[in-house]
Amino acid sequence: MIYSAYYNSPVGWLLLEADETGITKVHFAEENERGELENACLVLKQCILELDEYFSGKREEFSVKVNASGTVFQKKVWEQLQKIPFAKTISYAQLATQLGDLKSIRAAGTANGKNPIAIIIPCHRVIGSDGSLTGYGGGLWRKKWLLDFERKRKQGELFE
Repeated sequence: MIYSAYYNSPVGWLLLEADETGITKVHFAEENERGELENACLVLKQCILELDEYFSGKREEFSVKVNASGTVFQKKVWEQLQKIPFAKTISYAQLATQLGDLKSIRAAGTANGKNPIAIIIPCHRVIGSDGSLTGYGGGLWRKKWLLDFERKRKQGELFE
């Protein structure tokens, strides 16, 4: 069974989905997409609590289990994304190198873009080699907001 809930974050509404084993989706939802869903399971309740803690500056790493559907390669990329420290960024080339093959840069970028679990699997922390903010499924303004939020939090500019 798939459980669903909406979460009102500082970067807009998020559609959260989970099964009994973990979070399967964190997707940016536009206001007009938001329906009346609320059949939260323990996994969703933990996810909501951890998102609350993240956005209030009390959490830098998520511990809620994830259960993302994807190819073996995509899952390998998503696992690598979870190793990027809070408030740090890496380039697509660095991501490909960490995966063991710089030639896989396009495939790694594509897998990054297909990440079904935004924020928790921090695909927003991957940027262009020149430091530019490149595509983000939730929109570049959200990517910029998340990166600025994490940087300011790490530097002690927020919540002190």
